[in-house]
Amino acid sequence: MSSAAKRHGISLVTATAIVIANMVGTGIFTSLGFQVGPLPSGFAILVLWAVGGLCAFCGALVYGELAAAMPRSGGEYHFLSKAFHPCVGFVSGWLSATAGFAAPIALAAMALGKYLGGVFPQVSAVTASLVVVWGVTLIHVAGIHVGATFQNLATWMKVLLILVFIVSGLTVEHAQPVSFLPTVGDWTLITSPPFAISLVFVMYAYAGWNAATYIVDEVRQPQKNVPWAIALGTLIVSALYIALNAIFLHVTPMAELAGKVDVAHAAADRIFGPTGGRIMSGLICIGLVSSISAMTWVGPRVTQVLGQDHRILRPLAACDERGVPVTALFAQLCIVITLILTASFEKVLTYVQFSIQMCSFLTVCGLIRLRRTQPELPRPIRCWGYPVTPLLFLIISAWMMVYQMKEHPRESLAGLATILVGVLLWVLSRKPATPASPPEKACTPDA
Repeated sequence: MSSAAKRHGISLVTATAIVIANMVGTGIFTSLGFQVGPLPSGFAILVLWAVGGLCAFCGALVYGELAAAMPRSGGEYHFLSKAFHPCVGFVSGWLSATAGFAAPIALAAMALGKYLGGVFPQVSAVTASLVVVWGVTLIHVAGIHVGATFQNLATWMKVLLILVFIVSGLTVEHAQPVSFLPTVGDWTLITSPPFAISLVFVMYAYAGWNAATYIVDEVRQPQKNVPWAIALGTLIVSALYIALNAIFLHVTPMAELAGKVDVAHAAADRIFGPTGGRIMSGLICIGLVSSISAMTWVGPRVTQVLGQDHRILRPLAACDERGVPVTALFAQLCIVITLILTASFEKVLTYVQFSIQMCSFLTVCGLIRLRRTQPELPRPIRCWGYPVTPLLFLIISAWMMVYQMKEHPRESLAGLATILVGVLLWVLSRKPATPASPPEKACTPDA
């Protein structure tokens, strides 16, 4: 990107909004229903979300150093190519393009359809999902600054919504008899396999803390602003998540939440009554649109960078005169539509989280390797707490993935199959074509 374009790129506020919007979405509004059954304890649930926040923040510190040391869009694709081998980077980019963004967009759209059904029962959830993903894609086709304005408004509205939900929940008259202090049996729950499996859903809710690393080329002063955006976004979301889950449990019986996707609707009914609950569900739909928008923005930028570097995907690198990767946008839309029409919510969530966590696990390993193999690499920002923070991330991630393989082998194998497809594509394109122009100039956003 030229220096003029960087001056007109997105600000730290917008980059932080993208991180928050990528994180706050489907997971927080849907996953508690899958946790309260095996973990019927308020304290264990809050510890679960605190562990997820700790893991995400440790990862954010690692990605901050990598983004500052190697500032280019692409996220794990770029980092792993430099830390290990271009094949490893290519496969992670392939996972981002398929499981990493398209599947979460489909999940957010499915959840939106479910919530919208609570407001307008006559509206088909599938139809609503399809209309939203089409509409958001067209907004981002209009250009980076149109997308940035829409993203900021939608994200901060979502944060305001959550704060209103939290404050209102504190004033409810008939609270549930749930304890957020440790009781007998809680430590057994925290060290049990169900806790590790529930962490899969929690880490999906936290997924997106690394979002700003995918659009480094579009951020002003990326070596400073990208690490700050990742850290600030993760801290803000961690605080919101712990507080919001406490409110869900404070106002709603666990029996009403167990197994439900639309847990926020059940809590809103308790706080505001049936009419107020429907209104809140409508507002939650707006919040989910923000998540869909953020992932719709970020995902094609990864595919675009892959296309710049590899001949087999070269068509996906094409941009219009405003610097928008239109081909990649519509390719992602096709995958999203396929998932909405063919897959169930829980299976898609489990499949996508295994793939996302595997990429993050390897990227954190990459930081440790780069510290050893390239100690002279300029590092404007260094990972705080190294090596404790990356090791914490790796331990929590490995614990979660091992139990996920044992409890959900089909979805985990589907994630591994996606990796093998990526390896096959790499073999077919193992002689990367030289880009027609330097990657950083291949697509320049409109000023």
